Amino acid sequence: MYGKTICTIVFFIFLVASFSIYMGTVDPRPYFYLREPSPCSSTGKQQPLRVFMYDLPRKFNVAMMDPRSSDVEPLTGKNLPSWPQTSGIKRQHSVEYWLMASLLQGGGGGDADAEAIRVFDPDLADAFYVPFFSSLSFNTHGKNMTDPDTEFDRQLQVELMEFLENSEYWKRSGGKDHVIPMTHPNAFRFLRQQVNASILVVVDFGRYPKDMASLSKDVVSPYVHVVESLTEDGDDGMRDPFEARTTLLYFRGNTARKDEGKIRLRLEKLLAGNSDVHYEKSVATTQNIKVSTEGMRSSKFCLHPAGDTPSSCRLFDAIVSHCIPVIISDKIELPFEDEIDYSEFSLFFSIKESLEPGYILNNLRQFPKEKWLEMWKRLKNVSHHFEFQYPTKREDAVNMLWRQVKHKIPNVKLAVHRNRRLKVPDWWL
Repeated sequence: MYGKTICTIVFFIFLVASFSIYMGTVDPRPYFYLREPSPCSSTGKQQPLRVFMYDLPRKFNVAMMDPRSSDVEPLTGKNLPSWPQTSGIKRQHSVEYWLMASLLQGGGGGDADAEAIRVFDPDLADAFYVPFFSSLSFNTHGKNMTDPDTEFDRQLQVELMEFLENSEYWKRSGGKDHVIPMTHPNAFRFLRQQVNASILVVVDFGRYPKDMASLSKDVVSPYVHVVESLTEDGDDGMRDPFEARTTLLYFRGNTARKDEGKIRLRLEKLLAGNSDVHYEKSVATTQNIKVSTEGMRSSKFCLHPAGDTPSSCRLFDAIVSHCIPVIISDKIELPFEDEIDYSEFSLFFSIKESLEPGYILNNLRQFPKEKWLEMWKRLKNVSHHFEFQYPTKREDAVNMLWRQVKHKIPNVKLAVHRNRRLKVPDWWL
């Protein structure tokens, strides 16, 4: 009996030892198990977004910048007109230009760091770019919405929609995979409802109804800053940037605004007159932009109250000036917020808080120097994400925007594919 027991124990030990050796030399996972790629694996590299750009007559885009531009030869990166340096405040709405320029870069091939590349076969495209400068059209064709010249803006929108609605690729998706920039609050205002299924590139949702624009399908863009960026050399030359920036809080801009922007007049009464605050009514001219540039660079905090819409160019002017933004708006949406945490380099106050006498100034005057320096360093580290330039550079605003578009494409494909097979109205709507 004991002999059998001993044999059983020996056999069991032998079996365990054999299994241990086997486990040490053979991967026990099923043959269909998918291994995760290593951090350096090339298979982990994201492919760029493939974008087909419609070839529209130049009256829809660059002819607004240069009336001499001809449709005779194809538009390329070499003959693309430069954005005019004298454009002044129009520059803040030039996102449409920089997106188009990026697709012309390198003849459509882009570069190794590009988030989007141009393809010339629409069947290979993930998205379709509509190069209509709708913001520049509003700024160019009429000085206000009652000006007779705005009829030309309306006619461009009518012609564009006729073109798109005859496009096989617009029909295929109902325009859902088409990217249309409209960063001016009055851009595309005549036929806006006809493009409400598309991926809209906007700066906020202040002028759009909920059934037209939303975070689920649209991309929030920065305004293109109008002040000159502060370089690392200019900033790092300060031994103590906190002390070198002698103004506590800076604001210079138009105080006659609509909607939430009406707060600017009320803030003027609360803040103007304090020795450590610069609060000045001003309009955007070339000379005034230069003055604002110097003012922001010499201030610790830059005030950003809502304008005619919840956002304004002033926020992005502050960022590239390395001036900590003080944001006052209850409804603002911010660009790239799935990748950037604005609370690390900005301060936020509700409208109610900001109108409480002394509330903002008491908070800013008591703000710890160490905390300010920490936020200032983080601000410098993110400022390159808000640069629009040609050629594009890695992680700049243009590439960040294309990456945001890329994030929308899976939902677009889901909607298109479901719509093709549904035989009854969508029960989720």
